[in-house]
Amino acid sequence: MKKLMLGGQAIITGRGSITELKETKASRAFIVTGGSAMQTSGVIAKIEKILADVGCITYVYGGIGKNPDTQAVLDGLAKMREFAPDLLVAVGGGSPIDAAKVMGLFYEYPELDFAKAQAGELPAVRKNLKFVAIPSTSGTGAEVTKAAVITFRELELKIGLKTPAFIPDVAILDADITLTMPDNIVAETGLDALTHAVECYMNDSLDDFTEVLAKGAVAGLFTWLPVSYRDKTLESREKVHHYQCIAGLAFDNTGLGMAHGISHALGGKFDLGHGLLNAIVLPYALEFNAQNPAVAARLNELARSIGRTGSSDFITAVKELNQALDIPAGLEQTGISRAAFDNGFADLVANCLKGSTRVNPVTVTAEQMAKVLNRVYTGE
Repeated sequence: MKKLMLGGQAIITGRGSITELKETKASRAFIVTGGSAMQTSGVIAKIEKILADVGCITYVYGGIGKNPDTQAVLDGLAKMREFAPDLLVAVGGGSPIDAAKVMGLFYEYPELDFAKAQAGELPAVRKNLKFVAIPSTSGTGAEVTKAAVITFRELELKIGLKTPAFIPDVAILDADITLTMPDNIVAETGLDALTHAVECYMNDSLDDFTEVLAKGAVAGLFTWLPVSYRDKTLESREKVHHYQCIAGLAFDNTGLGMAHGISHALGGKFDLGHGLLNAIVLPYALEFNAQNPAVAARLNELARSIGRTGSSDFITAVKELNQALDIPAGLEQTGISRAAFDNGFADLVANCLKGSTRVNPVTVTAEQMAKVLNRVYTGE
């Protein structure tokens, strides 16, 4: 038996759909966002006006970085408790949405802390706080998933905390907001979504529902992501925004694999963007997993969905897409020195074997992981 959850109460799409916020009945809204992009573009001001027009007081908590850590969450939680909201609005990339997920749950359950969260002692439902997620990037699927990825600095590791209570009640996919993305973010977040869909499709927990979602997301992203990156058309931005959400719905019900396990470990150590790391790692993870005949067969199916043939041809297509989107072939090209990479290498290998690597369709040994990591570094 398997229980599927396809997001929260609603997924709202369409240009200008951010105005749907006016239908949310609330008196005090706590808005969580990232750096300055949403303020500079006027999105935050627009949200505040929409809510003010229906009598809702707002407080903006910004500055969530690309890899939100436990302290960022706790700092936001302190402000949240002072403000006492009945509505939580997360606006921006996956990072502020993930941080908001944990803030909201800790807010409603004061007895919770990160030790309990790591131990899996998280409630399955929120009590009264309404939660709306408005992604500005197209990649994480955080607006519909039960996971919140938080960096534990003392462990040099990003950990995915999970509970259905993290799923926002409403996800608003307003393509107008995606036009603020810089080129590198278009590429990195889009390839994050592709990694979600591909790893979901290879996962042993794939079912009839998630198979259709994942394969459709792969085909859609291969078609529209290069256009979104190159031409920046509203149509392409909207398509990618939708397909990344579809990928999120798929993997949230299935699981991922070693590409994510490696990316979380590397992100915890080097503080690089999650999408960038997934993009770099994915081809090497696919080459490792394709040694398994069952995985190779599924990669064959994905190849056909994009007009290619064979598992190796699909992997080649992924590499070509990376090149078209100006993704470096290895970590060395991002500026990480060999000395920095080798420092604490045994711990890095151990961390890469945690998280999503534990549900990889092919078992990975420490020796095999070390070889994969060295390829990821050199890009060879």
